[in-house]
Amino acid sequence: MSKDIRIKKGLNINLVGAAEKTTSKAVLSNVYALKLDDFHGITPKMLVKKGAEVKAGEALFYNKNIEDMLFVSPVSGELIEIERGARRRILTLKILADKTQKQIEHSVSDLNTVTAKEIKASLLQSGCWPFIKQRPYDVIADPNTTPKSIFISGHNTAPLAADYNYVLQGKEKELQAAISALTKLTPGKVHVSVSAGGSSPLSGLNGIELHKVSGPHPAGLVGTQINKIDPINKGELVWTIAPQDLVIMGEYLLTGKFNAERTIALVGSSVKAPKYYKTKIGTEVATFLYGSGVHGENFRVINGDVLTGSKSSQDGFLGFYNNTVSAIPEGDDYDFFGWNKPIFNKISATRALTFSWLTPKKKFDLNTNTNGEHRAFVLTGQFEKVFPLDIYPMQLLKACMYKDLDEMEQLGLYEVAPEDFALTEFVDVSKQPHQQIIREGLDLLQKEIG
Repeated sequence: MSKDIRIKKGLNINLVGAAEKTTSKAVLSNVYALKLDDFHGITPKMLVKKGAEVKAGEALFYNKNIEDMLFVSPVSGELIEIERGARRRILTLKILADKTQKQIEHSVSDLNTVTAKEIKASLLQSGCWPFIKQRPYDVIADPNTTPKSIFISGHNTAPLAADYNYVLQGKEKELQAAISALTKLTPGKVHVSVSAGGSSPLSGLNGIELHKVSGPHPAGLVGTQINKIDPINKGELVWTIAPQDLVIMGEYLLTGKFNAERTIALVGSSVKAPKYYKTKIGTEVATFLYGSGVHGENFRVINGDVLTGSKSSQDGFLGFYNNTVSAIPEGDDYDFFGWNKPIFNKISATRALTFSWLTPKKKFDLNTNTNGEHRAFVLTGQFEKVFPLDIYPMQLLKACMYKDLDEMEQLGLYEVAPEDFALTEFVDVSKQPHQQIIREGLDLLQKEIG
């Protein structure tokens, strides 16, 4: 029996360019890349040198602090470039793919008899472990810890986000295998959330606590669901994992192979035919971006959704955790007297000279213009209207800015991740970088308190 969660605070951002529910196979990429920025807080130590031949699923580097945690190649081929930045910090690994793929195969264990220790060792060895994140701190989970519960959100409410009910169709076997393994890694429950109005492949899985979620964004964020179901206190931790990463993990547990295949949604008003593509982690964005065609040349490619994604070049690479690529017009022009006239073509959380509240279901064609400049925080009360967590968002942001560890703890920083503040950043008239502020606060808290 499911438990219902209804979120009242929030804001749905309806945009033009949602993906049609059709899937094509993307053109095979010549080069694949792993970006180290995707693995926040990891200090990599290389296992192979430039020019080495690697197989799909073969370890490229490990975490210096947890040597058993391996990061593997999504394809077989030659490691052609190790891009480095300041102080020789590794930024990107690029692999020239073989025309005929070669795969590393691991032994397969019986999920009914395997122990938690054996599951952890297997996931670490295979390269599947980095899919598991932990809160607090929103970093890759420490395998030497035990979470009080595990959360999986199959309800995606972000603007133009991929529909999990669609992309997970036919993957029930892999999902169940992954769930069966995860239930052995926690003494608590595996909480799975789905849309209250849809039919999800996640709903019929065994060994889960099912929740049906409804309400505006950020109802689909796992942080919102943790806050409503099993909040985190000091000294506690929970693990989270995305549904498509569950599929990769489940396939590995059933076959012994790390299959980096992923179904991504190519969305946005700059895309002529938004739809889904089957591709692989680390593929070149151009292999599917231009397959659908684009409007004009002045647009921005975003690795992820428009609220939490990162800016990418048109010849960039798909992020390790991303299942959405957005393309929207670049907002590098100026709206004359845009602040002093009625506005009908933009979304606003206020009613000051804006009229989007009159048409809540209208879809808007927005660009990247922030419609304002960076300034000091202004107390408007808008954050609390779109922030459903039982936390004071303005006070927490300020505590992070002046680095008061006691206040950061007491105001609930352990519970949140940067993505939880994407919507408050969107409605902020002061144009403060909320997600960056929270990320820096989490890093400081982890460094000082651990």
